[in-house]
Amino acid sequence: MAKTKDLDMAPSKREHLGPGQFVLAFILLIYTLFCALPVVLVFVAAFTDEKYIVQNGFSFLPKAISMNGFSAVLRYGKQLGQSYVVTIGVTVVGTLLGLLVMSMFAYSISRKDFRLSKFLSVYLLIPMLFNGGQLSGYIIFTSYYGLKDSLWLLILPLCVTTMNVIILRTYIANSIPDELMEAAKIDGAGEYRTFFQICLPLMKPSLAAVGFMMATAYWNDWQNALLYITTDKKKPLQLLLISIQKSIEFLLSNSNVPASARAAMGGTIPQYSATMATVVVVIAPIMVIYPFFQKYFIKGLTVGSVKG
Repeated sequence: MAKTKDLDMAPSKREHLGPGQFVLAFILLIYTLFCALPVVLVFVAAFTDEKYIVQNGFSFLPKAISMNGFSAVLRYGKQLGQSYVVTIGVTVVGTLLGLLVMSMFAYSISRKDFRLSKFLSVYLLIPMLFNGGQLSGYIIFTSYYGLKDSLWLLILPLCVTTMNVIILRTYIANSIPDELMEAAKIDGAGEYRTFFQICLPLMKPSLAAVGFMMATAYWNDWQNALLYITTDKKKPLQLLLISIQKSIEFLLSNSNVPASARAAMGGTIPQYSATMATVVVVIAPIMVIYPFFQKYFIKGLTVGSVKG
């Protein structure tokens, strides 16, 4: 009888949903649709015939479908494959290396018994306020470090960021008890063993969140490649797609282009559809990977946003 009474007194889930929550859910649904429509339009335009776009503009329900946009991009087949390998390699190595360095940095400044924690915290904040500039960075990397045309210049500049270290430090301070660290120290564990065997496994949500943001930054980076990379075999995907877009613009603006070059494009140079096809080639892998990291991404950012 007591259990039945408790069940009767327990409010149902439907009773918790008030009119305001339904209105908020409706507003969020509309906002989501507004955010999703441009992405849908990009995918649709990538498969739309170029002549139809020129005559009628972009449409969610085009009457003429064509693969000319993707054909223009896929003509760089071998180079496209090499650029994908470079981009994937830089993204994986840079993300793993950055997570290792930043998590160790965050662990160090989160320890209250570490004498240099305050100094390193201030040292970490300096790059957020002051920057030597792009020219000085170029001179240092190329003249002093001798890293011109090196893939390390696609990895190192984005390896450590202040905000990511702060997120990881805040997660350690709020989610990993100090008593656990002290117990490991009493048992004879050193700092490295405490970090790698106790702290690091408990940081998975924050590492997933920060790792996804780092991977996205590496995947979309093209400026460093434009500045430092000169060899075609080392060109990342973003830089190659910019080169493809410039080649199409050159063919369109130059009246002296041979007819054979235009014929290779199928008679009509697909400016708009090829542009959308390049966008699809770039964002498709990120869209496929994101759902697998969404749970950890949200959890890590939520915990990491709490002030420590």
